[in-house]
Amino acid sequence: MKSIRSIIILVALLATLTPSIASASMDDDVNQAITIFERFKAIPEHSIPPAVLRDAKGLAFISVIKAGFIVSARGGTGVVVARTKKGWSPPSAIGTGGAGFGFQIGAQVSEFIFVLNTYDAVKAFSRGGNVQLGADLSVAAGPIGRTAEAGIMPKAAVYTYSRSQGLFAGVSLEGTVIGTRDDANAGYYGRRINPQDILYGKVKPPASAKRLQAALRKY
Repeated sequence: MKSIRSIIILVALLATLTPSIASASMDDDVNQAITIFERFKAIPEHSIPPAVLRDAKGLAFISVIKAGFIVSARGGTGVVVARTKKGWSPPSAIGTGGAGFGFQIGAQVSEFIFVLNTYDAVKAFSRGGNVQLGADLSVAAGPIGRTAEAGIMPKAAVYTYSRSQGLFAGVSLEGTVIGTRDDANAGYYGRRINPQDILYGKVKPPASAKRLQAALRKY
């Protein structure tokens, strides 16, 4: 009986999270990306070193909701951008989700920034479909703080950072699967579009995309 109840709870949790991943507004995700970036910069002693941002080939921003009681489920949406010869690209929609067992209670919102250190990392996100951190791309908790500014050499294709309940840190997210949200991109750009065209700067950025590009322009 316990296992049946656990399955019912799991299905209910995923039912509440999965539709929101599919239908989340890209405008909301882009505005949230700007907010996440500003929040990360607001804690200089625990921020992403500027040298890491200046060398980044791309950046991804995801807000994840995790909820559960005995059974846990999580889902998140966000955007990824890439550096082009003319500056930062418009955003492409991404999302992540999953479920697990274990003693869980309550709900938690976490914010993540993924720094794409290599062109191969950008290519992985531009192909569409899913990208698994640690399998398709090497991943590591990113360095933080001003003391990490000098002499930084990327140790992985992707650096990951998290902010949860006001706490900020580099965090390892090996095994996390991130997928392209094609329907969200189509709604945002008004037509079906390849993530590669977005991340290579071949499409016109909507108004909210221009605000994100302006926020990142310093880097």
